[in-house]
Amino acid sequence: MVSGSVKDDQEDPIHGDILEEILSHVPIIDLAPAALVSRAWKRAVVSSLRHFNKPKPWFIVRTSATTHAYDPRSHVWIEITQPSINYVSTVRSSHANFLYALSPSKLSFSFDPLHLTWHHADAPTCWREDPVVAAVGRRVVVAGGACEFEDDPLAVEIYDLESCAWSACESMPFTLKESSSSTWLSIASDDRKLFVTEKHSGVTHAFDPESRTWSRPYDLRPDPSIFYSVIAFSDGRLILIGLIGDEENVSGVKLWEVSCESFECEEIGEMPLKFLGKLSESFQFSSIGVCFAGNVVNIYNPSMAEEVVMCEFVGGGCRWWTVRNVVSGDRRMVFTSLKVGIEDVHKSLRSDNRRFHLHGAESRVS
Repeated sequence: MVSGSVKDDQEDPIHGDILEEILSHVPIIDLAPAALVSRAWKRAVVSSLRHFNKPKPWFIVRTSATTHAYDPRSHVWIEITQPSINYVSTVRSSHANFLYALSPSKLSFSFDPLHLTWHHADAPTCWREDPVVAAVGRRVVVAGGACEFEDDPLAVEIYDLESCAWSACESMPFTLKESSSSTWLSIASDDRKLFVTEKHSGVTHAFDPESRTWSRPYDLRPDPSIFYSVIAFSDGRLILIGLIGDEENVSGVKLWEVSCESFECEEIGEMPLKFLGKLSESFQFSSIGVCFAGNVVNIYNPSMAEEVVMCEFVGGGCRWWTVRNVVSGDRRMVFTSLKVGIEDVHKSLRSDNRRFHLHGAESRVS
């Protein structure tokens, strides 16, 4: 005969708000298998992500040998093991999560979460060394960066993902002739247009793939003390980030929201000085690199990127923190940023032996 007290001594199962609170502290790569335990656990995982600790965009660092991701939701680094891909040329990034490799014979590119799918196409007809490459909706725009022996160094070609064909269009504006490469230009794109900004002068043009035309130049210098600037999209907003001062003495980093119609700028934040110092601790600091996804911007010093300053747009203001780059020391790093959800992790685990492992780096939040 079983005593009635045995039932009383048994622990009640964890459920409801308590379970959701516990799950809010679990990295998303571990929430993915947890959601498969039962329907109740799946509901708890979904509710926890929705109400307790929402997903935040990952910051991805790629080298020739490794891929690491920083998840600001859980403040952990994740090592991603994946099958190697035989690229014809060096992999580069342009905006957000767009990766590409361009050679004289082939263009390969990927823009889906975690880059599970790569598209391959013949190279554009114009041979290029360092062009601007960007995804605009279902098109890939390749502009400028042509080799010296080409007739038009400002040539622009569009690859249509639906027709799988290239077409030529209006060349880049003549004002960009001396800087028509990704080295000197910063770009941002949405589903409709490509925006191109000269990093040192702030001269900005917009390109419309539908009409295949360029806009007139705009002066994107809301502060005369800006000497270097980059642009990117954040949740549909065009954002300008400018270095204040000069190359010998960077005194600040400011952020503005830019109207895509009038190009008027509204200041939205300034990097705290203690974080500005993190970008210049060990190496010359005269330029910046940025990766945007969602409402988070990642800012780093391209010279080495030992420290990454992160900014989240919250309630009309900015929340700043820093994280040490666990991959620093490798000079051939490629940076992207992207939104990653439970389904993206599930899909990745089901494909080509991809695995996630916690690395264990902590961020310093302010």
